[in-house]
Amino acid sequence: MSRSIAYTSSPLLASPTPVWRSKFIVAAIALAFAGLAARAVYIQVLANDFFQRQGEVRYARTLELPANRGRILDRNGVVMASSIPVPSIWAIPEDVPREPTKLKALAKLLGMSTKELDKKLEDEDKTFVWLKRQVDESVGKEIEALEIKGIYQRKEYKRQYPEGEAAAHVVGFTNVEDKGQEGIELAFNKDLGGRAGSRRVIKDRMGRVVEDVGEQIAPVDGRDLQLSIDSKVQFFTYQKLKEAVLAHKAKAGSAVVLDVQTGEVLALANYPSYVPDKRQNLSGEQLRNRALTDTFEPGSTMKPFVIALALDRGRVTPETPIQTAPGRMTIGSATISDSHAHGVLSVTQVIEKSSNIGTAKIALQMPARELWEMYNSVGFGQKPQLPFPGAVSGRLRPYKSSRPIEQATMSYGYGISVSLFQLAQAYSIFGRNGDRVPVSMLKVNEPPIGLPVIGERHARDVRHMLHLVTGAGGTAPKAQTVGYSVGGKTGTAHKVEGRGYAAKKYRGVFAGLAPIDAPRIAVAVMIDEPSNGQYFGGQVAAPVFSQTVQQTLKVLGIAPDMSVKPQIVTEVVEESF
Repeated sequence: MSRSIAYTSSPLLASPTPVWRSKFIVAAIALAFAGLAARAVYIQVLANDFFQRQGEVRYARTLELPANRGRILDRNGVVMASSIPVPSIWAIPEDVPREPTKLKALAKLLGMSTKELDKKLEDEDKTFVWLKRQVDESVGKEIEALEIKGIYQRKEYKRQYPEGEAAAHVVGFTNVEDKGQEGIELAFNKDLGGRAGSRRVIKDRMGRVVEDVGEQIAPVDGRDLQLSIDSKVQFFTYQKLKEAVLAHKAKAGSAVVLDVQTGEVLALANYPSYVPDKRQNLSGEQLRNRALTDTFEPGSTMKPFVIALALDRGRVTPETPIQTAPGRMTIGSATISDSHAHGVLSVTQVIEKSSNIGTAKIALQMPARELWEMYNSVGFGQKPQLPFPGAVSGRLRPYKSSRPIEQATMSYGYGISVSLFQLAQAYSIFGRNGDRVPVSMLKVNEPPIGLPVIGERHARDVRHMLHLVTGAGGTAPKAQTVGYSVGGKTGTAHKVEGRGYAAKKYRGVFAGLAPIDAPRIAVAVMIDEPSNGQYFGGQVAAPVFSQTVQQTLKVLGIAPDMSVKPQIVTEVVEESF
């Protein structure tokens, strides 16, 4: 028989439980519940910001509502840059099935190899990765037709540039984020870009918007910009410049066209160039805005400023005789020379024949300070007041340390460096009868007030001299234009190489005005390192000037001022450097 045990008779169970123990247990349980309640109040009421943020990170998103970037227009309203909506392709890598056939088709549409696509899909972020930004609309539709899980599209704005390479250095371009990187796009990025809006939404794990939360801020579109550029003049100038660079096997070239009445830039062209919306393998040679960033010694194009100064100071008249024989002149230990011995020349003929000796003798009649002030007053040694990044001031030697030989060489364009844009702006002074106006890349509605530099009569005298330069006895008959009178000055200078000058590397320059009696435009052309047998400014740059002037004046509706076709001299006319 089993023994029966009476547990109630156990001395341990029979002993009474202390009252404090039961109270302690009840108090501990109550305290625990109170702590949990306090914690709940703290998390849900007092300090819920952190936890709410953590929750929102997992389901709430702030979507940027991009602003439509403003258009860039030419002076006549022709679109030079605009934005169009295009799809951008993105993926949730962990959701994309690894189906070789579809992924191969997707990679082909995206213009990448299957290996490159796999690498993107194996990115550390498993919830989002860009596959390709801003694809064509047709490509987006084909990708959508593949119906690949985890592949999505987002609308973005892509910049288009209808004028292509002809206006690339003016307009510039934006990056994939629609931010300006070069040219007008960079200079006026804030105005063009506008202000993006925002939208607060809740998304599911597939990236789909479930609902809107909070207030939506609408985007503010960027404003349109109307440039001073005339797209027709810009295109023609670029085409003729390109043809000249290729024909003369030159390294590069630049051209600038200014409206002398308003200071507006009608064209600014460089070659080599690039297509703004197709920038693969873009080089610095193509990207550089040479008309503003490159400086050079301008050679004989500086001579008219020396003569204008001498006329304005009353030291010479257009008829004053200058002895240039025997074609050489020694100053200290240095000797300067003309390409030909001319004998006695009038001041007018000094410009017409481009005599270094004549110009140097006139310059040495004046204090170095006066010459410096003249150059400075027309804009040399100063950064052009344009919004373009990279515009340079050039180099103008201080007059206090200038020696006679330096003063002489500066008078015909050595020992001073300028940009082509500065040269064009300086020549516009002769077209405005002696005063200088600010230049503008934006369309000007009211003609600006000019700042006097030289007297009106002396500006007209210099224009007459420049007109003779383009005649049969001058150094640039190839600058003549059918139907319009022109005037200008050639310049040819050895390129600086190391500490000296390259023996066979030149820059050929021509700067001038048209029509000569009532100028409307100033044009400057530079051809860098022509190497096809001709290198003088009158041979390589003057023809570009001629063609650009004729087309520009027609576009502006300027009536021809010459009824007789000019007789263009075809033989080579040498010029002094």
